[in-house]
Amino acid sequence: MTSYQRREQLIRIGRSLFAAKGFEAVSVEEIASHAKVSKPIVYEHFGGKEGLYAVIVDREMQALTSTLTAALDDPTMHPRRIVERTALALLTYIEENAEGFQVLSRDSPSTDPSGSFSSLLGDISLRVEDLLTAAFKRQKLSPKGVPYYAQMLVGMTVFTGQYWADRPKVSKEQLAAYIVDLAWHGLSRLDSKPKLLFEGERARRAAEKAAAMTRGTATTATTDPDETTETTDANGDVGEEASDEAADTAGMPDAANATT
Repeated sequence: MTSYQRREQLIRIGRSLFAAKGFEAVSVEEIASHAKVSKPIVYEHFGGKEGLYAVIVDREMQALTSTLTAALDDPTMHPRRIVERTALALLTYIEENAEGFQVLSRDSPSTDPSGSFSSLLGDISLRVEDLLTAAFKRQKLSPKGVPYYAQMLVGMTVFTGQYWADRPKVSKEQLAAYIVDLAWHGLSRLDSKPKLLFEGERARRAAEKAAAMTRGTATTATTDPDETTETTDANGDVGEEASDEAADTAGMPDAANATT
C-alpha cells in the first residue's frame, strides 16, 4: 500500500469511527487497530487524532459548502425553485455522505471557530439572507426580519436533515417536498408587520380591552326595567298634573263670570 493509499485508508476509518462514537470516544489505538497498523503510522500521517479529525472535517466542509453554494448561486431563479434546490441538495449530501454529515453535526473539539459546522451554517445563512432581502424588496416587506428568517430556513432544513439521517422513512424527494411546503407557504404569506394574536403583552392588553367592552355592553343591556318604568310614570304624572292645572286656570274666569 502506498503512502497516499494508507492516508486515505486512515481517513475512511477515522471518519467512520468519529461518526459512530464522536471525537472524544475515539483513540489513536482504535484507529490503528482498525487499519491494522501501528500507532506511529497514524502519528506519521496526521500527528495524532486531532490532525486526522481536522482533515476529515475540512474535506466534509468543502464538500457541503460546494453543494449548498451551487444550489444558491442563481439569484434570478424563481424563489421557490431556490428553496427546492437547496433542500434537495442538502438531503442528497446527507444521503451520499452519511458519516461525513454525522462528523460535522456532532460537537466539534476544533478551536478554530471558522472551521466549525455552525460557521458553515452561518455562511449559508448570509447567502440566503441576500436572496431574501431582494425578495422582500420586491414584495415591499420590511427587511428588518430578514436575518432571522434566513436563520429559520437554514436551521429548519438542517435539523430536519439530521432527524431524517437517523430515521430515513421517506425518500429525500418527499422530505424536500415537506420542507418546501412549510417554508414556501410561510414565505408567500408573510405579514408586513407580524404580531402575536393570543400571547404576549400586546395580545394581553387587547384581550383586556375587549373584555372591558364586553362588560360595558352587558351592563347597559341589563339595566333595571323598573327604573325605566318609574321614570316614564313620573314623566306621565307630571304631564297629567300640568294638564289639570292648565285646565283649572283656564276655567277660573268662567267661574267668576258665573258668580257675577
